[in-house]
Parts: sequence; structure tokens; C-alpha cells
Amino acid sequence: MKVLVTGARGQLGHDVVNELNGRGHAAIGVDAEEMDITDAAAVRRVLRGEMPDAVIHCAAWTAVDAAEDNAEQVRLVNAVGTENIAAECAALGCKLMYISTDYVFDGQGETPWQPDCREYGPLSVYGRTKLEGELAVSRLTERFFIVRIAWVFGKNGNNFVKTMLRLSETHGALRVVCDQIGTPTYTRDLARLLADMIETDKYGYYHATNEGGFISWADFAEEIFRQAGRSTEVVRVTTEEYGASKAARPKNSRLDKGKLIEKGFAPLPDWKDALKRYLQEIGN
Repeated sequence: MKVLVTGARGQLGHDVVNELNGRGHAAIGVDAEEMDITDAAAVRRVLRGEMPDAVIHCAAWTAVDAAEDNAEQVRLVNAVGTENIAAECAALGCKLMYISTDYVFDGQGETPWQPDCREYGPLSVYGRTKLEGELAVSRLTERFFIVRIAWVFGKNGNNFVKTMLRLSETHGALRVVCDQIGTPTYTRDLARLLADMIETDKYGYYHATNEGGFISWADFAEEIFRQAGRSTEVVRVTTEEYGASKAARPKNSRLDKGKLIEKGFAPLPDWKDALKRYLQEIGN
């Protein structure tokens, strides 16, 4: 199978390309230099030149706080760019997998969000534009997977694990929020699942994070320091006490992943095991 992967130099796209190639598929990785997704003509030219069987759309503006000051640019990437890709996939009749986010929900309550829930309520520019991308995909094509993920960490790019490790080198204690609840997602594990999914016709909405239950960012930080052998103290604070973020974050990022098992997909490993393997991968 020939699969075009956008955002191929990012955390997830990099691992998706490697996973697909490892399975014997022809993975074509593109980034902004090879295909400007905000330019419909460029998208058409690249996709019609490659004629892929499927597109896994990982490219996105993911800097959540910076998005608040760059709303139009973010919309061009996350909404218009996704619409351009969805329209071309529909025209070519190829599968489309769109990587979305827990930020499309309002983060209220404690009940895990179901993948087929349509009670959206994004709190930020990032969340609103990713939701626009979802709606474009579902409107323009029928052969789609929309996969919502959360708390992503991988070798390429910045993430919470790298930030905690870096700050622990100069701080004896760190303030970390304890009232935002979710589950981490390791890109290498996720890439395996996405490859499993794109090999099927089991279209629809899915949620995918590692297993191991729901935790807070403070819980995650404590486990990072424990596994990395750091003595840094985690000072638990509420979102309001932390107060440094420009964009509103959802407090309830619990994603129900039961649909994966219902559809015959193997769930991701426990997040603690994923963290252990990731720390080995980055040489910590």
C-alpha cells in the first residue's frame, strides 16, 4: 500500500513513516517544504503526482498557547489545510486518516469522552481549528478515520517529558497542575496502531492513548522523575494556581478507547511501560 504522511518530520509523522516502511508499505513523508497544505493547488499537485492509496494527516499547528495570538494562521493550517487534503482524497477515492485531539471537547465533568460524541465545546483557537478540520473531513469524504489523541510524547520535537527532564536539571522543585486529567500517548505505540487501522476499512471516529488509567500532569511528572532517577519534587497546583497558560486547557481529557477493542484493534501498552521505553529511546 502506498501511504502519504503529512507532518513527516514531527513527533508522530516520523514514527508513522518508519512503522509503515517497516511493514513493507511505500510511505511517502512530506512536510511544509514538500507540500504546503494551505495551498489547494499544491495539495492537488502532490497527491495527483503520488496517487496514494491512503493519506495519514499528522501535520498541524500544535503550539497551543502561541495559537491564541495567531488565530488566522492556525486556521489556515488546521482547518483550511485539512479541508484541502480531504477534498483531494475524496476526488482520488483514497483513504484519509486525520489525527485530532481531546481539545475538541470542553473538558468538563469526569466522564470519559466517547469517540462518537458530538457534544463539542473547544476552549481554545487550537481546539476550534482542529474541530473545523474534523468537520471538513467528515463532510467531504466517506473513507475516513478521525483519531483523537492526547498528551503526546515522541523522539522528534518538544513534549512534556523532555520539558520536565530539562527543567529538573536546574530546579529542585517544579509546580505541575494536578486537576487536568488524561492519559499520555507514546508516538511509537500510536504509530503501530495507526498502521493497523489504515490497513483496514474500519472507518469512523476513534480515541487512542496508552493504557494504564487516567492520571494528572503531576502524576505524570512524578513518574518521569522516578524512572529517570531525578530527585526533583513535584509541587501539585490547580490550573488556576498555575496560571501561566494563555490558552484554556480542558480539565477532563479522559478519552474512552473501548471502540478500539470493539473493532478488533490491539490497545496501546501501559503508559508507564511506554515511558520506560521512551526514556531508553532518547538515551536518558
